[in-house]
Amino acid sequence: MLQSFEQPHSAPLHYASAPTPPISSPASPSNAASSVVKASPVMFAPKHHHILIVTGPAGCGKSTVAKFLADRYGFVYIEGDDFHPQANIAKMAANIPLDDADRWDWLILLRDQALVALSNGAKGVVVTCSALKKKYRDVIRTARLYDEDPNAAVHFVYLRASKETLLARVGARQGHYMKDAMVISQLAALEEPDKYEIERLKDVEIIDVKGSQLEVEKLATVAVDRIMTDDA
Repeated sequence: MLQSFEQPHSAPLHYASAPTPPISSPASPSNAASSVVKASPVMFAPKHHHILIVTGPAGCGKSTVAKFLADRYGFVYIEGDDFHPQANIAKMAANIPLDDADRWDWLILLRDQALVALSNGAKGVVVTCSALKKKYRDVIRTARLYDEDPNAAVHFVYLRASKETLLARVGARQGHYMKDAMVISQLAALEEPDKYEIERLKDVEIIDVKGSQLEVEKLATVAVDRIMTDDA
């Protein structure tokens, strides 16, 4: 079990465990990971249509992890930021945090886009979405109510990172509208998955992303393999 770091939490966090990663040089994880994705597609026969929501604040690596998972499992990939209305993007570019009113329609749109992909024949969907608050995650959890079957099973893969890691990664981006101030505001708004979500709903996996890309992908693989195996 990975150890919690940074701030204490009122409820214990349950992390995905992984096998000891292979030793690799700093330059190797990305290339190694891409070869694994192409060479090792994973086949499951789940009872449900899975919607994997890769969550966390800006800079945690949502897009990288989500693309990896979509390739690995043959799922449709949906980049949540692509569905923000221009007004939201303008606010974030101006370092103005989004409020609940800004996010509701966006969350519903992402939920519905995932369901459209399933209705069009996708065996699963991976969506990037910060989903910072429990009530935001609850909006997406309603997908099962609207699925045509209804067999949509929503799972959240929460990418947990320290403030320092997030700021370093966002600072290294070129030409992206998300700036340091937005990371700070997202951390202030963040409600990490609580005990009820983890132990009662059992639809959250927590991944520590302080390691290399390859190490994070191994943790994500273990977590999602467990989801698929439990559903087989």
